[in-house]
Amino acid sequence: MFQSLPLTIREVKATEARLNAIYDAAKLGLKGDSLALSAGMLPDEYRQLCILDPVAEMAEQKGRADGERELSQVMHKAALEGDAKAALEILKHQHGWVAKQAISVEVDQRISITSALAAANERALEFIEAETIQARPAPKHANNNLLG
Repeated sequence: MFQSLPLTIREVKATEARLNAIYDAAKLGLKGDSLALSAGMLPDEYRQLCILDPVAEMAEQKGRADGERELSQVMHKAALEGDAKAALEILKHQHGWVAKQAISVEVDQRISITSALAAANERALEFIEAETIQARPAPKHANNNLLG
């Protein structure tokens, strides 16, 4: 049996309260569906609002910018007060700085191709001789060696 679901059409408008909710959610770093739900809207409603009224998208961008600015100020203040870890993070992420990783490897050995080939031949012959000795069964009787 099919039951009818109540349909309530919600009006999507960029009211001051709604824009403030979008701003606050974006300032905290929320994105997409989480931002919409935190601002009291369904994700579809938020997307529709952004299409119909560009002020909603501007509120999100402003919230993100203000949130980033506040955290940047906290990091810079910590760095200026002597926090070396904060200073290094600012240098790495904002200025593309990478710590030097000095690795110096010097190899001063000459390789002679002829001596390398001779050594490889020696090892190959030793290997072949070892295999033929293992593969050849030991004679059981003297007659077996004579008959061949």
